Parts: sequence; structure tokens; C-alpha cells
Amino acid sequence: MRPCLLTPPAAAVRLALPDVTLIAVTSVAVSQTVRAMTLSLDQIAFGAAILLSDQSPPSETPSDIAWQRIAPIRSRTAYSQFMLQDLRQYLTTSHVLCVQWDGYVLDASEWDPTFLDYDYIGAPWPHFADGHGVGNGGFSLRSRRLLDACIALGIDATPEDVAICRTHRVALEQEFGIRFAPDVLARRFAFERHKSTNREFGFHGVFNLVDLIDGKTLTRMIEGLEPGLLNRREHRELMRFALSHGRLKLASTILQRMFHKDSRHL
Repeated sequence: MRPCLLTPPAAAVRLALPDVTLIAVTSVAVSQTVRAMTLSLDQIAFGAAILLSDQSPPSETPSDIAWQRIAPIRSRTAYSQFMLQDLRQYLTTSHVLCVQWDGYVLDASEWDPTFLDYDYIGAPWPHFADGHGVGNGGFSLRSRRLLDACIALGIDATPEDVAICRTHRVALEQEFGIRFAPDVLARRFAFERHKSTNREFGFHGVFNLVDLIDGKTLTRMIEGLEPGLLNRREHRELMRFALSHGRLKLASTILQRMFHKDSRHL
């Protein structure tokens, strides 16, 4: 089990990644998303850090996070469309690190410059065994070349990470020379549904937060989420993890939210 990481590992000098832009795209969980960006920025000096949202960030947002207003994103489909067709216009660096409220940098000392040799890298999906298991988009590194190729192909599908990494992967590789990171490197980049080795650069998945944040803090974060943000599967997974860790208050909060319906599921 990785120890709770309420603050990032102490470092005398932040890792410099001038060719990478830190970006989060959301219309929900804005304060939680700013937290994820801040934890990443505490360890890394990116070329830029941009929050793309229709909602203004909280007043305590660090000044190095630039907010750019976008149209509201009301569904997972709208999010996928934005990531596939609109994200490119906000990028001037060679790569973008996409984060979400439940996926961010854990340990900058695990950064490998080799990551930048690839156009797409995200935590592998263990349920795919066909060589196309990389990977999750919630915490992912993407190149500007990849974003250009997605636009050129007219990719417009939900979920966007499956569209890139599986549905259109062969076309991206053969027609545009897009390079997907090998599974072994992606395992070092991040974890989602694999067990953590405690040596990954980052992670994604609300259920993994049970190991990373103390119960009181996580309960408060979950209580602050918009109703309906977590889907039924995510609620079940988070409930299972909470109970397995003896987090009864968190489990109670999740149970209450499971019966509160709302139209937004991002």
C-alpha cells in the first residue's frame, strides 16, 4: 500500500518539463481538479498549466494555473469530443499532461525522459490482452502530433481514450506514425487498475484515492462533488475499497450519494 500522500514528496528543486503543458478539462469538481493540478505543480515546473472550464476556479487557485473559459461540458460524450477535436488549440508545447480530479502526479522523481519519445502514454488496461492495452486517458501524456492526427482522422467517439488507443490505434500508427508507449513503460508511468508498485509517476481512479488520502479528507472531497458525477460502477468500486479499508464514514457517504440522481456524469 502506498502511504497517504496529502502533500507531494519534498524536493529541493522542481522537475522542469518546459515541453509539457499541464491541462485539465472539466465543468464539474472544479475545486478538486485545481487540487490535482496544484499537487502536480508542487513537484513540476511545466511549460504552462491551464484549467479549461466554464466555471471560474476558487480564489485560492495558484497564480501559475491559467483559467480559460470554455463552453459547458454536460456529458462524457461532450468531454470526449473536446479532447479529440478541441484540445489541440490550447497547446503550444510538444506534449500535454492531461489530469483529472482523481488522477495526478504522485512522485516526480519517477519521471522518465523516455516518456516524451511517445505520442500517447497512460496506465494500461489489464482486461485487454491483445497488445492494445495502453491506456487510460484520465492521467495521460499526449503529443501535439497525436492531437493533430485525431483531428485529421475526424475521430469523434466516446470514450475518447478507447477511441484513440483501440478503435483508431492502427490507423493512427500506420497513417500518421503515432507511437504508443509499450506496456512495461506505461506501467511505470501510471497505475489505475493494476496494483501499484509504489514507483509510478502518477495514477488515475477515484477508488485508488482510498490508499492515497486519509479518510476524513477523502470523505470531505466526495461530499463536495456534484451529485451524479460518479457513475454506478464508480460508486460500487469506491464503496468496496472504502469497506476493505474500514472507512465506514466514507462508505456511508458513498451510499447516500448512490441514491441521489443527477444528469451530469463526467
